[in-house]
Amino acid sequence: MSASLAWAHAETAVILLAIDPQGLGGLWLRARTGPARDRLVAGLQSLPLPLRRIHPAITDDALFGGIDLSASLATGAKVLVGGLLAQHPALLLTMAERAPAGLATRLGQWLDTGAGPVIALDEGTEDEIPPPALTERLALFLDLDPIAPSQSRTMPWDIGRLAAARERLPFVETPKDILLQLVKLAAELGITSLRAPLFALAAARASAAFRGALLVTAEDVSLAAGLVFAHRATHLPQAAQDPPPPPPPPEDQPDQNGEQSSPGDSTIPDDVLLEAVKAALPPDVLGRLAAARAARGARGSGSGDVQRGNRRGRPLPPRAGHPDGQARIDPVATLRAAAPWQTIRARLAPDRSGLHVRPSDIRLRRFEERSDRLLIFVVDASGSSALARLAEAKGAVELLLAEAYARRDHVALVAFRGKGADLLLPPTRSLVQAKRRLAGLPGGGATPLAHGLAATLDLSRHARGRGLTPTLALLTDGRGNIALDGSANRAQAAEDARKTARALAALRVPGVVIDTAMRPQPDLRALADALQALYLALPRADSRRLAGALSGALNAA
Repeated sequence: MSASLAWAHAETAVILLAIDPQGLGGLWLRARTGPARDRLVAGLQSLPLPLRRIHPAITDDALFGGIDLSASLATGAKVLVGGLLAQHPALLLTMAERAPAGLATRLGQWLDTGAGPVIALDEGTEDEIPPPALTERLALFLDLDPIAPSQSRTMPWDIGRLAAARERLPFVETPKDILLQLVKLAAELGITSLRAPLFALAAARASAAFRGALLVTAEDVSLAAGLVFAHRATHLPQAAQDPPPPPPPPEDQPDQNGEQSSPGDSTIPDDVLLEAVKAALPPDVLGRLAAARAARGARGSGSGDVQRGNRRGRPLPPRAGHPDGQARIDPVATLRAAAPWQTIRARLAPDRSGLHVRPSDIRLRRFEERSDRLLIFVVDASGSSALARLAEAKGAVELLLAEAYARRDHVALVAFRGKGADLLLPPTRSLVQAKRRLAGLPGGGATPLAHGLAATLDLSRHARGRGLTPTLALLTDGRGNIALDGSANRAQAAEDARKTARALAALRVPGVVIDTAMRPQPDLRALADALQALYLALPRADSRRLAGALSGALNAA
């Protein structure tokens, strides 16, 4: 799709959202800061929708309302105040890619009541997307990044035409079997949610209403399929082959070819809808969204473990508790909990003046922070890993080092060869130093696999003590032949490697094992099971394919 057509596509999506905001739920707008995004947001704000901006850190009280603290304390009775959602606004969620899962779930529940819409403004990088609990309930998707500033323009609306389309919408009819056809297309695209066909049907009806028609046509359905299905698809199948011609009708039945199709007939070919989906997005968007979905659900997608405390980090809702000398009391939340009971407590204790606060009213502050991730690359530099394979492994690790640097991860490099393992690169964020150490990695000698895992175990324990979250990436052909005692005993070496792997699994170190042997090694697969890590056999992969496999596996580790 050209950039000019993409902008026209964006204008159409905004028009459909203005006609049926509740039926479509909202819009997932993926766009960086720039003129195209500014003009589209300005177009949304000029629509007859009460658009209100919210941020990912908005509290439940601000959204749903809560106790009016000052009025409750003054009257001694619970006085409630409505939140933002009580005004039935259209919400513009900025930085939607940073929205916590809890906020996405609550907004999703609000949308399920028939409220809305929500415009999720996604400003994330390649591996950042809003939570699925929210995007699942937003019918439309737009990606403005391919649109140059000169190819966007202001969006003047015909408000009268939009109002007429909204009045016409309840009377728009849909040919029979259209919904069944949309469900079938969704299944072919790998879409499992039944919301998608319903959203596509709502978009088609809104398109027909805007055209001034009372019957949905093939043009409306194709447009809706492109807007609703394209970003949800997990794969794009080939267009179906033309079916064989139907047999001729019996002589006693009239030929119906000349008859005009009735409004209830569906005559939209499946390949037309499929091509509409393919044309709706740039070629690489489907892959980028799939990778971002995997990264969003992964434990190690560029960040470490979640740590909760009461000192620093992102604020969380307060919880009831008892001060222990370290926890911090939230005075406002404590007063909110105590306010409704002031009248009753004053009657029970008439000789006491002032506020009546009891231990059950105390609320403690909570914060959430994420530890930094440490990527430990464990590379087989022995003679059994041929020099060509070692060069490919070096190239793959170097590519991954650049990705880790962009995510501000720490990286470390452990190499094993000869009689032991060496920590060539302690945990660092220096990309230049990492590349220099990697380039000087020698090759040859025996394969002390157990020593490499033992060095990784020690480094992981040390990293945990520093507040880092270690993640393992092991590249080897699996032919360990040096035991931990230094003897050339293959059976003992395998047993030592398995014991060390189980210790790493007990430490909960996620990771991936890349089998670089020409033939997959069953022993290495068993080692990956002991590590509770993902096993990948890539015997003939080059450095880029190795890097791609490692990157995807580490994001899912």
